[in-house]
Amino acid sequence: MRNDKLLNYLHLHFIVFIWGFTAVLGALISLDAIPLVWYRMLLATIIIFVFLKIRKENLMFSMKTLGGFALAGLIIALHWLTFFGAIKASNVSVTLAVLSTGAFFASFLEPLFYGRKIILYEVMFGMVVIIGLYIIFDVDSSNSLGIILALISAFLSALFSVINGKFVLKHKASSISFYELMFGVLGISVYLAFAGKINAEFFTVSAKDWVYLLILASACTAYAFVASVHVMKWISPYTVMLTINMEPVYGIVLALLILGDSENMSAQFYYGAAIILLTVIANGIIKITQQRKRRRLPNT
Repeated sequence: MRNDKLLNYLHLHFIVFIWGFTAVLGALISLDAIPLVWYRMLLATIIIFVFLKIRKENLMFSMKTLGGFALAGLIIALHWLTFFGAIKASNVSVTLAVLSTGAFFASFLEPLFYGRKIILYEVMFGMVVIIGLYIIFDVDSSNSLGIILALISAFLSALFSVINGKFVLKHKASSISFYELMFGVLGISVYLAFAGKINAEFFTVSAKDWVYLLILASACTAYAFVASVHVMKWISPYTVMLTINMEPVYGIVLALLILGDSENMSAQFYYGAAIILLTVIANGIIKITQQRKRRRLPNT
């Protein structure tokens, strides 16, 4: 059992590394956030559907369950729209640093969904994170829109993780992912139709963007999405969100290596980002220590 949990935890870190690369791809793709997310989710839905057909997985669910998948699909679609919108409005480094607040949103959402009490030190850590955000906000007012979008994206990511933590206890990750992605595509398509944005220009995509979109949809979405839902069978939503906070570390390093000067930030930005990340790490250490103490209590 311990080996299974360790392997799934290492698998989760690999997935988070891929998500760090997702942000870089988002900066490389020339499409705006809405068409980018629409193509990403559509291609990933097709890939997972083919996988499910090959595996002959059951896709029959009750209307109530499908309604839950639809809600989660709209949430993840909005998460990606705000995520890529933040990248376009600022850059990868700013977006990923602010996305680190996801674990603290999860610390408030989990009590609501799982019936546990709000923990005081998590609230205090949340205040420290706000200080880190203030420092980042103060770096450059031109990044304000990107920071706000990234904060919304972090909240939606935490909400999605908490909701999926319940779904995965009853259903297979691949089936959950297929329906959530499909409903996300449908939701964006309805918006595009009413906004009158489905036209020839919308379907004009360069060859370079198609290559990046296929990588984004296959490795960074279809595979990573299914795998991340799957590991929730062994790992709690809070731990998932805590691990996801390594995404800024992986992503910022990759962005500096691949995108170069456009990702260079002032020292003040890195101070703010470091406060957020160190607070998240400290929170994780406390969690692990408390879990170990609880395991030892019956034996004393």
